[in-house]
Amino acid sequence: MKRLAVLLATSGGAGYAPIAPGTAGSAVGVVIYLLTYKFSAVAQIALVAVVSIVGAWAADEGARHFQRDDPGQVVIDEVAGQLLTLLLTGVGWIGAIVGFFIFRVLDVIKPFPARRLEHLHGGLGIMADDLMVALYGNILVRVLLIAAARLGLSGT
Repeated sequence: MKRLAVLLATSGGAGYAPIAPGTAGSAVGVVIYLLTYKFSAVAQIALVAVVSIVGAWAADEGARHFQRDDPGQVVIDEVAGQLLTLLLTGVGWIGAIVGFFIFRVLDVIKPFPARRLEHLHGGLGIMADDLMVALYGNILVRVLLIAAARLGLSGT
C-alpha cells in the first residue's frame, strides 16, 4: 500500500522532476483535465473529489515516506488543484494553459486563507491550501471567460 500511496502522491513520478516538481504536478493535472473535460458534470466533480480524498491519504503517506511535513515530491495536491481550477469551465487547451498559469501564480502567492490551511495536519494540510487556491483560480478563469465573451474573443 505504501508504494501505491507514494506513486499517487508523486503523481506517477512527476514529483521527482529535478526542477519545479509542483509545476510538473500541475501539468499532470492539465493533461487529466484535457482527457476528461467533456465528461458529464457529475463525473468531473466526482473526479476532483476522488483525487482530493485519495490525494489526502497519499499525501499523508508521502509525507511520512519522505520524512517531511510537505515534501516537494508530493504533487498530488497540484493535480487536484489544477483540476479544481478548471472544473466545469469547458475550456480547451488554450484556456487550460491560462488556467495552469493562474493556478501556479496563486499557488505561489497563497492568498488568504490558503497559507493558513497549510498548517492543518498531514495530508489534509498538504491538499487544503492548493484546493483553496484552486477555488480562487476557478473564479478567475470564469471571470476571464465572461470578459472574453463580452469582447467577442473565442478559442479558450
